[in-house]
Amino acid sequence: MLSMRRLLYILVFVLSLLLLSACSESQYLAQCVKGHLSVMASAEPIEDILAQENESQDVRDQLTKVVRMREFAVNSLHLPDSGSYRTYVDLERPYVVWNLVAAPEFSLKLNQWCFPIAGCVTYRGYFDQVPAKEMAKSLSAQGFDVDVYGVQAYSTLNWFDDPVLNTFLTNDDIRLAALLFHEMSHKVIYVQNDTAFNESFAKTVEMEGLRRWLEETGSSDLWQQCLQREGQSADFNKFLGTIRDELRQLYASELDNDQKRLAKQDVITHAFEKYEHLKQGWAGYDGYDQWMSGGLNNARLSSMATYYELVPAFQMLLRQVDYDLNKFYAKVKDLGSLPKDERIVKLKSLSPSFKAALD
Repeated sequence: MLSMRRLLYILVFVLSLLLLSACSESQYLAQCVKGHLSVMASAEPIEDILAQENESQDVRDQLTKVVRMREFAVNSLHLPDSGSYRTYVDLERPYVVWNLVAAPEFSLKLNQWCFPIAGCVTYRGYFDQVPAKEMAKSLSAQGFDVDVYGVQAYSTLNWFDDPVLNTFLTNDDIRLAALLFHEMSHKVIYVQNDTAFNESFAKTVEMEGLRRWLEETGSSDLWQQCLQREGQSADFNKFLGTIRDELRQLYASELDNDQKRLAKQDVITHAFEKYEHLKQGWAGYDGYDQWMSGGLNNARLSSMATYYELVPAFQMLLRQVDYDLNKFYAKVKDLGSLPKDERIVKLKSLSPSFKAALD
């Protein structure tokens, strides 16, 4: 529960944001504040919930796992031991927020929204799906490619003690641990105006955390399942990378807009045929069918790149310090302190696949 002093400080901070923003942005920020404070007000200590016999056994079992995973993250992954993930909230909905992303019709560069203090990010989060879709409709009418997708968790970057949400508990053991390690890693570092840096770092910690967690718990079968999933994920993201490359070359061509529009649709149509071919090597695995059913456009393709295309650079950095996480975090913080142009040069030297993430 928030102290009164901290709550007043946050409300003054939010009021400052509203006064510095345009009217439409004030409304957006207001829903962010209202939505988050509503979540925080419902938080209950996990230890209390575990002692409640009227709580479902499934919830208590999952929360027991969360307690063990959080302890592992602090002790073995050296992630910050803050007050986060010690409380629980049942939102009674499948996602905590819905993110909106947008990109121009002939560009893979995601639109950015900038706010006082928070900096610039490549998405807008909404606690209600309706206004997210309304904003997406407005941007689409302006010619942008858009996507709205549900998110199970978000980090407040040490501003608040983030709770465990019911949206966490629908995951199996692998995804539950991955989600927790990912969100906790955001408390290690946050670089303003660099979503790809922040998310790819968190993804790297998530993957290394999973490896260590499953090895320590002796879950060899789960580790093999995890490796299989990561292999399929790598295949899928490589496939998406080839589609982005095709579109990138198309957008840089001298074709007029009508020709580009037709060629773009042709690339997307053939992408679905390539995806069916890709699945043939997965022995019937169809885990990405739902994502593909949402269609392909610049916004959807680029938002996926945000989470993955810098991961090879961070993984190389982790290998260079012989998988010492404390040294790795120190190196990442050094990178984060650099001007963005210098940070780009450093990351590019670590991974030849970095280029695509810059476009």
